Amino acid sequence: MEDLYTLLERSLTQLGYELVDLEVSNRGKLLRLFIDKPEGVNIDDCVLVSNQLSNSLAVDHDIDYDRLEVSSPGMDRVLKKEADYVRFTGERAQVKLRILVENRKNFVGVLRGLEDGMLLIECEGIVHKLALSNIDKARLSPEF
Repeated sequence: MEDLYTLLERSLTQLGYELVDLEVSNRGKLLRLFIDKPEGVNIDDCVLVSNQLSNSLAVDHDIDYDRLEVSSPGMDRVLKKEADYVRFTGERAQVKLRILVENRKNFVGVLRGLEDGMLLIECEGIVHKLALSNIDKARLSPEF
C-alpha cells in the first residue's frame, strides 16, 4: 500500500493545497493534517479538505482511523521542505540543529535562501550556513 504521507500529499495537491505536516497519534487512530495554500487557509478550506479526505481515506483506500483533524499551519508553521525555505526567504525563523555548528544548536534569524544544500540564516548581522541535513526542526518565528 502507498505511504500515507504520499497519498495525502497527492490528494491535497489535486485539491489545490499543500500538505505542510502530518501527525499520526493514538496508535494511528488520530490523523492530524496541516494544510496551506498561497493565499492562506480558512475554516472553509479545512472543512472542504476534511470532507473530501474522509470519504477518500475510508472508501477508496481502506485506511482505518477514528478521527481526522485538518488545520492551518499557523503563523509559526513548520519548515520541512527545501521549497519552504525558499518560499519564506526574508522571514524570521527558528532553527534547531541535530549537531552543533559554531558551538550552538539553536539559531533565530532571517532566512536568506539556500545555497548548495545549505540554509542561509542571518542572526544578529551574521549570515550562517547550515546544512539542511543537520536541521532537526525549523519553524517560522514571527515578531509582534
